[in-house]
Amino acid sequence: QVQLVESGGGLVQPGGSLRLSCAASGSIFSISDMGWHRQAPGKERELVAGITSGGRTNYAEFVKGRFTISRDNVKNTVTLQMNSLKPEDTAVYYCNARIWLNTFRNQNSWGQGTQVTVSS
Repeated sequence: QVQLVESGGGLVQPGGSLRLSCAASGSIFSISDMGWHRQAPGKERELVAGITSGGRTNYAEFVKGRFTISRDNVKNTVTLQMNSLKPEDTAVYYCNARIWLNTFRNQNSWGQGTQVTVSS
């Protein structure tokens, strides 16, 4: 009964910005890693950015300097601030989280995805 729900996707012009948010809900004991992946039509899903429970981040090379990932461990949310967007950023963006249901069981959960389209 654990769910991830993304929001904030939409249409933006090249060079513009979008802010994606993801909220986890349900019977959650804790959340370790959280992150964002994306999938463009005809391509495989790829990592965009990740963040640990302690706030350590990692980014794909193609978004470094443009995107920023952050999280709120109280609200169980993760955010992706996307700046200087390019047409090649167009994809469905998925929220991902490793959610612990108790001290010994966890699951790798995915949101339903939110569409980001960068076009003039």
